[in-house]
Amino acid sequence: MAKVSFREQVLRAREDALIESVNRLLAEKGFDAMTVDEVAADVGIAKASLYKHFASKEDLAAAAMVRVLDRALAFLAELDGRLAAGATPLDRLKAVARWTMEVQLAGEMPALPAQNSSLRAALMANRAYLDRLFEVSDRLGALIEAAQRDGLISRTLPPEVVLYTLYARACDPVLALLKAGGQHTDAQIIDWLLGTCFSGLQGA
Repeated sequence: MAKVSFREQVLRAREDALIESVNRLLAEKGFDAMTVDEVAADVGIAKASLYKHFASKEDLAAAAMVRVLDRALAFLAELDGRLAAGATPLDRLKAVARWTMEVQLAGEMPALPAQNSSLRAALMANRAYLDRLFEVSDRLGALIEAAQRDGLISRTLPPEVVLYTLYARACDPVLALLKAGGQHTDAQIIDWLLGTCFSGLQGA
């Protein structure tokens, strides 16, 4: 393995700091309110230095999403060791949904607008983002289809509806609203929203 130069180590450390800052600011403020100046000031570098790493605010957001998807893939890779033997595909899907909610409640989930043409274009042009998104989607899709075959999830639902419902839990505003109220623990909030996601609102 080639030795990484000191300069390269410094550049990587700075890039990591930028992505961590962007991730936090996106979780706290959202994409529209976050500014490049704010990110540079948070890391303690000049804006010109930031642009040596990322060409735009949209590229910063894409890098933050790549980091989150890397975390998701690592979680999926570790999932078998976290669950008891005999865990069903539905158990695995619930574990993923729980993890995404924990990440959001910890303030580590970027909040990106659903409708923003420049951001969407940047994401669609980012190969690292697309590769990871497709891999996460494929792995979750396989679990969804297995759960449907086992009768654990309704077979009448198109798999993509289930997939997008799970993705929606990662940015569900109800989590932040309940947490801000200060009347419930994170564990309670997650248990309630997992229940509504997988069991619905209808009583027994």
